[in-house]
Amino acid sequence: MTVIEQMGASAKKASRFLINAGSSKDDALLAIAKALRANSAEIIKANDIDIENGRNAGLTESLLDRLRLTAERIEGMAVGVEQVANLADPVGRVLDGRTLKNGLKIEKVTVPMGVIGIIYEARPNVTSDAAALCLKAGSAVILRGGKEAINSNKAIANTMRNALAEVGFPEDCIGLIEDTSRQSATELMQLTEYLNVLIPRGGAGLIKSVVNNAKVPVIETGVGNCHLFVDESADIEMAKNIIFNGKTSRPSVCNALETVLIHKNIAEKALPEIKAELDKKNVEIRGCSVVKAILGDCVVEAVEEDFANEFLDYILAVKVVDDIDSALEHIAKYSTGHSECIVTSDYANAEKFTTSVDSAAVYVNASTRFTDGGEFGLGAEIGISTQKLHARGPMGLNELTSSKFIIKGNGQIR
Repeated sequence: MTVIEQMGASAKKASRFLINAGSSKDDALLAIAKALRANSAEIIKANDIDIENGRNAGLTESLLDRLRLTAERIEGMAVGVEQVANLADPVGRVLDGRTLKNGLKIEKVTVPMGVIGIIYEARPNVTSDAAALCLKAGSAVILRGGKEAINSNKAIANTMRNALAEVGFPEDCIGLIEDTSRQSATELMQLTEYLNVLIPRGGAGLIKSVVNNAKVPVIETGVGNCHLFVDESADIEMAKNIIFNGKTSRPSVCNALETVLIHKNIAEKALPEIKAELDKKNVEIRGCSVVKAILGDCVVEAVEEDFANEFLDYILAVKVVDDIDSALEHIAKYSTGHSECIVTSDYANAEKFTTSVDSAAVYVNASTRFTDGGEFGLGAEIGISTQKLHARGPMGLNELTSSKFIIKGNGQIR
């Protein structure tokens, strides 16, 4: 057996333990949170190595921000684990029940997935977030992070595994693949004997690779080419505040705003105010010819690729459109199905937008930055699903379970 096959076998064995773990899962999670705090300095020391390596490799500041851990962020990770512990157990919920004419009693109940694989990139906080959610959902997890965060991920995973052992849980409820080669990712994608589902979290390249190469079932997540349409009836003050928040509060995440579409009848008045707000963070505007004509040479003329790009940086694509139908057509062409917003005072246009846009989250007069399990009141999330089968939108604990039917009789035969 290869190392990864051995990890799969160990995770499958650990998953059988978790089936009957019940409320003791919460004790394990609280132990993990305590250990993250106790080992904060050690984790930051490992993260410093990753940051230095990333800087030497030429990572942008926004990517370094995704990678960086601080005492405050580790505290946030610990709090996140505690919040998961305090959520209702998603396992064992009765989804449906009935008694047939022959007396058979049938219940449909939630059950653990079994073993969940997660492939992700340079966000080490995903290591603890994903492990906590999978554990609470009664599944073992095999994590495979990117090379940029390997030292951070190892420190976090070792901390969690040691905490599990201290409370009598198998360490292999949480596994981390330390080999960051392409070969290890490919092997995980094809671990059909042990893996029940695979979830990629990262950029378009990673997700495409997983979807194209995986032999195990995949839940597609993450790529966020998020749009905002400023309707002609929009409150400009509201629009500029939502755009500023959506683009600049944390540009390196998947729910950050990437493209703004502006109705032609409001463009001359709105664009200078929007630009003045974005200038506070030195946001580069890549605009169409009309945007450039209004704002001048400070605008980089947009090319086709800019409207399809998830910048994850202080860059924003801007286009003036004729009407809401033109905006909807643009979004249908370039959207990745993540999050889109309309800023409007027109009820009919708001209804048309929410009905017509085919994305996981559709907003009226609010920032796309709210597309998040915690913000939606789900407690936490494993990622944002942009597909339609099994789960869509922020994937909380309930989306990390499957179901089975339990049938009780008293001797019935067919």
